[in-house]
Amino acid sequence: MDPEEMRRALSTRRAGPLEFRAALTSVPASERDGWLDQVFGLEGLPPDGPELPRGCVPYLPSSVDTLLRVIDGAKVGAEDVFVDIGSGLGRATALTHFLTGAGAIGIEIQPELVRGARELASRLNAERVSVVEGDAAELASYITNGTVFFLYCPFSGERLDRVMADLELIARTREIRVCSVDLRLPSCSWLTPVSLSGDLAIYRSLR
Repeated sequence: MDPEEMRRALSTRRAGPLEFRAALTSVPASERDGWLDQVFGLEGLPPDGPELPRGCVPYLPSSVDTLLRVIDGAKVGAEDVFVDIGSGLGRATALTHFLTGAGAIGIEIQPELVRGARELASRLNAERVSVVEGDAAELASYITNGTVFFLYCPFSGERLDRVMADLELIARTREIRVCSVDLRLPSCSWLTPVSLSGDLAIYRSLR
C-alpha cells in the first residue's frame, strides 16, 4: 500500500493491527524502515540537544525488524502498555501501538524530540500514544501502568541501575516484561530470561 494511503488508513482506523502488519511485512525487509518513515511522515533525525546527559547514547531509532522481534517475543497485545525508555521521535511507540493495539508511552529527555513525538501521535490520531518529557532515570518508577519496558541502548552504569531498581518496584505489583537491544542488563534476581537471541534479550519478572 502507498505510504500516504496507509497513513490515512491508520489515522482514521480503517487499518487495524492485522492489516497494518500485512502491509508492513509485504515490503522487502531492506526497505521497511524507509517505508515506515514515509507512513509516519518522518524526515531525518534532528541533532541531539544539550539536554542529553553525559553517558547517554545519542538518539538512533530501532529498526522495524527488531521491533517486530520484540513484539512477537514479548507477546505484546492490546491489553499491554508498552513503555519506551529513551523514546526519541516516538517511532517505536507508534509502531508498537498500531501493530498490537497496545497503549504506548515514551520517556524522552530532549524537548525537540518530545515535540516531534507529540506531533507524530497527533498526525496519526493516536490517542493511546503519549510521551513524558524528562529523565528516565528519574521517571521510570512513575509509569506504574507499564507492562512491557523497552530499552534500546539508552544508557548504562549507574543510570541503568537506577532504572532497573525502579522497574523492580513496579514488578512487585504484577508481572512485567523487560526487553533490551544492544544492552547488557545488570544481573537482577527478580528477572528471568524468556528469549536471548543475538542483540535482543527479553525477560519477565518473578514475584
